[in-house]
Amino acid sequence: MEIISFEKRTFEEIAAKLDRFVQRVESLCREHGEKETSEWMDNHEVCRRLRISPRTLQTLRDNGTLAFTKIGNRTYYRPDDVERVVGNVEDKRKEARWKGKTI
Repeated sequence: MEIISFEKRTFEEIAAKLDRFVQRVESLCREHGEKETSEWMDNHEVCRRLRISPRTLQTLRDNGTLAFTKIGNRTYYRPDDVERVVGNVEDKRKEARWKGKTI
């Protein structure tokens, strides 16, 4: 174990700076509205909404068609990004049907 000591005045300065930082972050959260996870969609919800398989969803992520955010081992999507992709998926589905294929 290593023990580090410093003056009380230095500790109080660090604590005050940390308090100001916390206040700034809280102010930014209030200003921009706190985001809840309910505003994001997970893999399952996106697959259901787009009527695609998880593998197709992976392809949409890989080729940059669908924006996503990874937090830990979980992947999340913004609903407006998913809605933007709905048209593209439907167009490809229609095109495939027109050529005699089904997706």
